Amino acid sequence: MIGIKSGGSEKTRPTLQTRPALQIFIALCALLAACTSGPSAPEDDSRSYVKDIEDARAEKDRVFASDPETIPAAKRPMFLPLKYYPVDPAFKVPASLKLSNDRPVFDMPTSTGTNRKMQRVGVLEFTLQGKQMSLEAFVENGTQQITSLFVPFADLTTGTETYGAGRYLDLKPTATGFYVIDFNRAYNPNCAYNPTWECPYPPASNRLKVAIRAGEKAPPDAAAAKASGA
Repeated sequence: MIGIKSGGSEKTRPTLQTRPALQIFIALCALLAACTSGPSAPEDDSRSYVKDIEDARAEKDRVFASDPETIPAAKRPMFLPLKYYPVDPAFKVPASLKLSNDRPVFDMPTSTGTNRKMQRVGVLEFTLQGKQMSLEAFVENGTQQITSLFVPFADLTTGTETYGAGRYLDLKPTATGFYVIDFNRAYNPNCAYNPTWECPYPPASNRLKVAIRAGEKAPPDAAAAKASGA
């Protein structure tokens, strides 16, 4: 779930993007396994895992370089290639989903100052860096068939090393309730690159008290890019 273009009336359920961006995102998920589901196969070793992540990042750069919706053409030299932490398998952890009994609905603030009605599907419980943690998982209100769980989060790097409005994870639902949370696949919302997108902010319950130095970093601002000669 990357966002929707603000100022427009078109919405595509169950995701929250305009149609061209939705098609691109679905293609990336299918081709690059960007949406995490169940545990990795036992034969997956660290080397192949790192390569998979790096290949996915390279493919995302390629798609964003030609996608007119996500990053304006004039800003691509500033933002591309996207900035990431080195891949660290320690930030890929098992989790279990504790389902909500009634999928409560509440308003989630967005980058445009409006609210988005979201349903809480449940709470993902996991251990990271020796600490018990949790993140709430959501879908857009009115979703009938869940094809992806939306997990926005912030952490102690938010606003310094990573994007100030938080980052996102997308998880494919499983029949078992067991998941893998892979912070190496954490990505910035589209509003990080183009303010015309409307992107939900992580709720207070999804603000982790640890530094998640994995996944996508904050994009450079115009001043930093100018100073670096970009």
